Parts: sequence; C-alpha cells; structure tokens
Amino acid sequence: MIRTTLQGYLLEEALAWLLRNSGYRLLNSVKDDPDELTTARDGSLRVRGRGSHHQVDVLGEFTFTPAFSLPVRMFLESKFTTGKIGLATVRNAHGVIHDVNQNFTLTIPTRRRSATDPIHRGRPRRRFQYVYALFSASGFTSDAQRYALAHQISLVDLSGPSFHWLRTAVRDVAKEITGPQGTVELRIADLRSVLRVHLQTADWPGGEHGLSDDIETMLRQFARSLMENSQAELLLGFPAAPFILPMATTDAHRFLAYTTATPTHTIRLRRNGHYTNAEWSVSPWDADEDEGYRLTFKLPRHIEDWISDIEEDERLRIRRVKEQFLPAITVYRTRPAGGVDTYQLLYDPTPLRNQ
Repeated sequence: MIRTTLQGYLLEEALAWLLRNSGYRLLNSVKDDPDELTTARDGSLRVRGRGSHHQVDVLGEFTFTPAFSLPVRMFLESKFTTGKIGLATVRNAHGVIHDVNQNFTLTIPTRRRSATDPIHRGRPRRRFQYVYALFSASGFTSDAQRYALAHQISLVDLSGPSFHWLRTAVRDVAKEITGPQGTVELRIADLRSVLRVHLQTADWPGGEHGLSDDIETMLRQFARSLMENSQAELLLGFPAAPFILPMATTDAHRFLAYTTATPTHTIRLRRNGHYTNAEWSVSPWDADEDEGYRLTFKLPRHIEDWISDIEEDERLRIRRVKEQFLPAITVYRTRPAGGVDTYQLLYDPTPLRNQ
C-alpha cells in the first residue's frame, strides 16, 4: 500500500471519530444489519445494491431521521493526495449510491419448510436513504464539483487552515508507518479494526489481527494524538441548500455552553479569502470572543468561483449567498446519555443594515 492510499484510510477513520457527536454510528459487521449487509470472500463488508454488492469502508447510520425522510446512512470516503480529486472518483460514488438506493425490495421472503407449506408473506424490511460524502485534503476539480452538484454527492474540502492539525496528524503517522520506501504491506481491515478500538468508535470484532506490534503502537499513538484534541468536532450543518456544511470547531465545550442556553439564535457569517482559499466562520451575533463560539466551513467551489468572479460585485454576491443559501442552518448533536439536541443558527442581515 502506498503512502497516499494509507493517508486516505487514516483520514476516513479520523473523520468518523470527529463525527462521533453528530449521531454518526459506524456499521462494522453483517450483525449490524443482516438484510442490507453481506461479507465478501476476502472478509470485507459489502452493502447490497440492485445490481451488485458494493464494498463498505466507512458506512454509518445517523441516530436521527430528518422530517419526511427515511433513516439516513452515509458512505464516507476521503482522499489525501497532492492533486485535486477529479470526476472519476465522484462518478464512482454516484454509481454506488444510485445502485444501493435502487434496491427496492420491501420485504424479506420467508423460507417455506416444504413444498406443501402455504406461501407466507415476507416480513417487512426497513428502508434507508443512502447518501455519499467525499472528503478531500486537496480540494476538487471543477468537473467533479459540477457533477456532484447535479447528483447530490456531498463534497467536503479539507484544505483550509481549520483542518491543518488533522492533515498534519494523518501525514505524520502515514509517513511513520510506510517508512523511507513510502509503502507498507498490511490488511486494511486489520488497520481499521485496531484504529476504531483505540478511537472508541467500535468494539473489537474478535480474533487476531495481522498487524505488527510496531504498527499497532503507531496507530495507538495516532489515536491518542487525535483524542488530545477532545474538544475538536465536526458538526454537520444543514442549510437551505443542496449541500451539507461540515463545520469544524476546536472547542465544542464553548459551542455547547452557548447553544444549551440559546438553542435558536442569530449568527454572524464572515468570509475570509478568495476563490478556493475562502473559508467561512460562524459565531453568535450578541456574544464576544470570550463568551461565544466559532465554527468554520468551506462552501462548494462553484459558489466561491461565482462570488469572486467579478471583484466589484463580490460583496453583493456574498450577501446573496448568505440570504439565499444560509438564512438558517440546522445542527443536530447527540447527547452522551442518549437523545438528540437540535440547534437553529439564523442569519439576519437587519442588524448589519441598521449600523
């Protein structure tokens, strides 16, 4: 396995850990859902589609169900390369998600004990809405962005400064594992199982793993380095737009302290930088830096390109994006003891206009 591939796998597991309080529960084995999941000959987990079975690397189910929707399961895939992620990767994601969601069987057949037994109706089967989120440490090409928008594949750009600490941690441990040659021989299933135990995102599946003691020690240290940032989280924001907003915070305690008292509140939206370097921040309107919180996110590239395309219109276009796409952002967060809290972050330009 080459270093860039390993970096992608490590980043996926780190992202699943960062989403731990957004209600994202990993599916680890067929036991989690025998109707939808199956196992390949090599032991890898697969999800049933209408035309094929598809390999599952990181698949999780959200503990909350949005209104007028089926329970949501999300494929999480990440790439950690030097170049931008292109159309082929996004097209593959669309093929997987389309086939899985086309698996329309509503019942599971009941096996007859003999040919003379009466035919029984199959038992009802749960249905899910599968979605796909692609994360990239280096961004996406324009073609990939356009295709993803047309087919509702979520693209998340992790190239901004808010994720520098995460990219550094992943790069360092991948370099340590692969050594001077930049390659390593290991089973990815073993790596994921061991790392999930250390990150506490899954229990040990049983049996022995094939990793060396040195590599297991490196993974344990990697997990410890992530957990030292225990207040770091990735909160999923749902705006009035055809995309999600993974919003990063390095101090979840401050976010909770404010939102517990005021679950629905007015926010400031600020944009720094231009084109693909632009990064947005969210903070409470009526709180200073010592009392409030700060969340950061990046908008899809095609929106940023449109904003920055004509310099003299940039401020007007920023305002239009805020008012049309970001007037309300809903955030869900699970409680440690169970249950889900909902927060409404509302953008209101009126106070700004009155200043």
